[in-house]
Amino acid sequence: MRILVLGGTSFVGRAIVDNALRGGADVTLFGRGKTGADLFPAAARLIGDRDTGDYSALRKGDWDAVVDVSGYVPRHVGQAMEMLGDRVGRYVFISSHAVYVRDSLAPGNDESTPRRSPVRDTEELLEETYGPLKVACEDDVTARYGSRATIVRPGKVAGPYDSMNTFTYWTRRAVRGGRVAVPGHPEQPVQIIDSRDLAQFVVRLIADDRPGAFTAVGPAEPTTLGGLIHTCAEVAGTTVELVPVTLAPMPPIFPLIKPRSAWSGQQRSAAKARAAGLPATSLAVTAADVLNWDRDRGEPPLGRGFSPEEEEKLLACQVSDD
Repeated sequence: MRILVLGGTSFVGRAIVDNALRGGADVTLFGRGKTGADLFPAAARLIGDRDTGDYSALRKGDWDAVVDVSGYVPRHVGQAMEMLGDRVGRYVFISSHAVYVRDSLAPGNDESTPRRSPVRDTEELLEETYGPLKVACEDDVTARYGSRATIVRPGKVAGPYDSMNTFTYWTRRAVRGGRVAVPGHPEQPVQIIDSRDLAQFVVRLIADDRPGAFTAVGPAEPTTLGGLIHTCAEVAGTTVELVPVTLAPMPPIFPLIKPRSAWSGQQRSAAKARAAGLPATSLAVTAADVLNWDRDRGEPPLGRGFSPEEEEKLLACQVSDD
């Protein structure tokens, strides 16, 4: 099985390439060659740049499937498809559950959920444009490849090598134990999918030559933000007390915190994906592996969440308020 991966050295792409190689696939990586240059010596490498539109390295070659991990705007996808044409059997586009409408969703919403309106007049990736840009990309892939198109819509992905550090923040915070400042509601639903489950699923879809769109969320057991933090603490061997705190103004992005209006987007059904082979690593296993990876890399600054000093001040105020 010959697989071309557009962006395969960072987090999700890295997990997909690792899984494919371990399964015996012949993998070719396309990217700028600046990230993970020492990774995957068994994989062929083609150098190009999606931002500048340099796809010349893809003029020759054919593959059973292409996995587009790094397509965020329609131009990226359109130029890749134009260059590859029919020299790929299946086009697997890694999209996002951000394509779905956000309001008035019932728990268990699935692939039949209406998507947001596509956006094509910007390439600026913001909270309000990310999902609509992915919608436009999905539409273009489906229009070009039809039954040879596969769309995977992951929820929040966690696992080793996560450059976003959102889940990592809570695993690291749990190690310290004690009173934990939570700028949200502990009862908020949370869905985390392990990057390795997502990778295995993508490779399985290619092997099965399976078309269609799939919402890839997990784990199998539902949890809440509070449950997630307690699970991280159990893995770390500590105990925690969750202390809801109010921030004014609330940061636009805080690790895993969602406004109440977005909670339904954290209660999606993965039934279709599970039936197609999506595995379900337990949250405790994901937390343990992220914790070990973070320790092995030396626990660098996360750039997310509260610093210990900021949290201490917030908790001191909370005590005063109580």
